[in-house]
Amino acid sequence: MQTPSWRDVVRRDLFGRDPDRRDRPYRVVIRVFLVVLKLFGFRFDVRGSEHLPRHGGAVIASNHVSYFDFTYLELGALPQHRLVRFMAKASVFDNRYAGPVMRAMQHIPVDRTAGVAAFDEAVRALQDGQVVGVFPEATISSSFTVQDLKAGAARMAVLAGVPIVPAALWGGHRVATKNRRVTLRRGVPVTVLFGEPVVPEPGERTQSVLRRTRAAMAELLDQAQRSYPDTPAGDADRWWLPAHLGGTAPTPEQAKEIDRADVQGTAVAVQRSLGQRVRYLLGRR
Repeated sequence: MQTPSWRDVVRRDLFGRDPDRRDRPYRVVIRVFLVVLKLFGFRFDVRGSEHLPRHGGAVIASNHVSYFDFTYLELGALPQHRLVRFMAKASVFDNRYAGPVMRAMQHIPVDRTAGVAAFDEAVRALQDGQVVGVFPEATISSSFTVQDLKAGAARMAVLAGVPIVPAALWGGHRVATKNRRVTLRRGVPVTVLFGEPVVPEPGERTQSVLRRTRAAMAELLDQAQRSYPDTPAGDADRWWLPAHLGGTAPTPEQAKEIDRADVQGTAVAVQRSLGQRVRYLLGRR
């Protein structure tokens, strides 16, 4: 496990020898995140980055456990000097603070009620040689296991003629995940694993590609969970482990109902001001 260093923050070749000038905002954001990760002593175990192609289009399909998963995946892609264009909820782009940043980083807004435009934009990005990041579960998994996947990631890979690089993330949810307050603790380990590309065969159906992708993601996540260096501090701290590993997270069956409500937007939300939401997430009344 390694902690980002100050040298990483200022490295001139962090993004390769000749990075695209249009990606300068993205590069600035990454350096800022490296500073934050350094200050909080995050420890990273990144494996399999070599499976990401150095050039050409690719879809990264990852499980989703934390609000900051996109950051961890991008750090995992840095050794290949790739910047990932993530597909994210359109509401994030509507935020007056996050929206301009997301657009400057050329991420792709997804309107869940009309996703055709986002799908077409992602396919164009892939055909232009970009890496597109997708969380095909469509929401954070309450069970911390790989849930059923939406077919979009497989469809766009087949249509654009690019591979899917399966990925698994583990550990970041201990800092920030849904239905839990943000806990800014020091020294949290975060595991980022990339697997061998899933390459659609000529004439292969989308559902077949999707099944292979899900199986690869589940295997990677199991590796990440079983090799994770930390264990719960006690019974009250077992919330971040899946049920099949002795944790108190919802079972996959229970999580389906919870996560379905999130995807459909039917979950009951408490209305708070921005200041109230920040105080709540930080554990303050």
